[in-house]
Amino acid sequence: MATEAPEESAPVEDIAATLVANHREFLAFVEKRVGNRATAEEILQDSFVRSMDKFDTVRETAVGWFYRVLRNAIIDHHRRNAAAERRNEAYAREEQAGESQDEELHRVVCKCVAQLADTLKPEYAAALRRVEVDGVSVKDYAEEAGISSNNAGVRIFRAREALRKQVARSCGTCATHGCIDCTCDQGAKHGCH
Repeated sequence: MATEAPEESAPVEDIAATLVANHREFLAFVEKRVGNRATAEEILQDSFVRSMDKFDTVRETAVGWFYRVLRNAIIDHHRRNAAAERRNEAYAREEQAGESQDEELHRVVCKCVAQLADTLKPEYAAALRRVEVDGVSVKDYAEEAGISSNNAGVRIFRAREALRKQVARSCGTCATHGCIDCTCDQGAKHGCH
């Protein structure tokens, strides 16, 4: 049952005591409107702290006044959540649009690089294909190729360097700045557009 403070300007200590005495009722009120006890506790505590310096202005019942404070805090909470949800939805839409562009870019670049990789020594091309494309570990690739892990690491390093040089030769300055729009058609005549 709610205890009320006197109608006239009550001492700050009396108002604080009245609000503390009604903690459970306030919490139930907020929780019912936000649907989560932890969030309700947070809103209640924040409202109490923000209101402490206004206790000396209360000219009505402290309980009634604090319910209005809580209603406003709940409204603010819902507004913030709605704004955050709109931002998250916009971000998801951007990500979705970006994924289709990324997939296309990945497809084009991978095709170009794969074709260039085929111009490397066969053992380099095979090493890159197994480790970089298929995702096989260097250790597992070494076992497959019948070489030591150390030799496999050196082979992959040399294969990457050879591929980097081949891309630079085929795509020119595009390779230095990143193949963003590689439409060189196998390096078509090796000028990226």
